[in-house]
Amino acid sequence: MTHIFDLTGKRAVVTGGGTGIGLAMAQALADAGATVTLWGRRQEKLDEAAAANEKAGFLTQQVDVADPQQVTDGFAEAAKRMGGLDIVVANAGISAGPKKLAEVTPEEFRRVLAVNLDGAFFTIQQAANVMSEGGSIITVSSLASIDATPRNYAYGASKSGVIALTKAAAVELARKQIRVNAVLPGWIRTDMTEGSQNNEKFNNAVIPRVPARRWGNPEDFGGIAVYLASDAAAYQTGTSTVIDGGYSIF
Repeated sequence: MTHIFDLTGKRAVVTGGGTGIGLAMAQALADAGATVTLWGRRQEKLDEAAAANEKAGFLTQQVDVADPQQVTDGFAEAAKRMGGLDIVVANAGISAGPKKLAEVTPEEFRRVLAVNLDGAFFTIQQAANVMSEGGSIITVSSLASIDATPRNYAYGASKSGVIALTKAAAVELARKQIRVNAVLPGWIRTDMTEGSQNNEKFNNAVIPRVPARRWGNPEDFGGIAVYLASDAAAYQTGTSTVIDGGYSIF
């Protein structure tokens, strides 16, 4: 049955693909046979990722998903370069950092939503315009979408919105044979969580509550990316898969 996970000939775009979960998903897709284009705001990070993973043969595009025109142009260029589009991972995201409710500025709140929520919408919308029948869109939300996120208001709100977008798009795009599913990471070692990783108080209070008794790693998301992108998930759409080492149930 291993052939159902084969992505040979498939064409993928991974937003926020230069680091962390996005890069790990992109690597897994490439290992399964897909041609992968990495998107990111910082070309230097994309270049570093491509150079460090030379065997994957990554293509790169500097795209800010908060800009709808860049997203539109980006997908047109990606589809032209790869000869089509079958898989999209909407992973790009930022956080404003921890702040009390009264301290959050409108500008900070809107910037996070612009990237995390608006960007996910533009990505889903424009991907659907150029995607082949039978395509797969994978959104990356967060455990913050279902748990309270005090002092991280914009991030939690944006990731909850991603779940709503995922479900709505899954219903409409099913008619075009395009599947849309979400992945919800828990506490994962990425650039975004670096402060918490180095915080002894946080590690002593939170990580012991993870049944797996460790931080998650970006590589823990390669398998779910390949599965959701492949024919193995041909009848799965509109779902949310939590990958958190058991944190949310303990």
